[in-house]
Amino acid sequence: MTETGTPADTAREPSTDEVLAVAAEIVAAFAATDTARYFAHFAPEATFVFHPEDDRLDSRAAYEALWDSWLRSGWSVTSCNSANPHVQTFPGGAVFAHDVATAVSTPDGDDSYRERESIVFRVDGERLVAIHEHLSPAPDAA
Repeated sequence: MTETGTPADTAREPSTDEVLAVAAEIVAAFAATDTARYFAHFAPEATFVFHPEDDRLDSRAAYEALWDSWLRSGWSVTSCNSANPHVQTFPGGAVFAHDVATAVSTPDGDDSYRERESIVFRVDGERLVAIHEHLSPAPDAA
């Protein structure tokens, strides 16, 4: 803790390379449908806004439950590609935005979609942890 009572690690500003590396790990874990590796990058209190879902997911546990229901239905990711990355850093965190093209396999057949995604990161000691993820359809995919 600092003299002002705030956690000392909030003052550290992550580098752009650090943000890009963690974001690439999240995309790779998602592309592999690697549940443990994917969710390890999100704080327990992370929130999620996904355009196909009716409600905001107010915790990692809520998203994990949804993810588990997808897996039980036969869903899996077959590819996920990130493009056009943009990073904004600030003391204590960062925002990562990119375009994402995803293909999935479902019991009803294969599907693909193009979206824009933002992930907000918080510095947590020596690592970055995602605290919010937002997906929206890409304009030409809407």
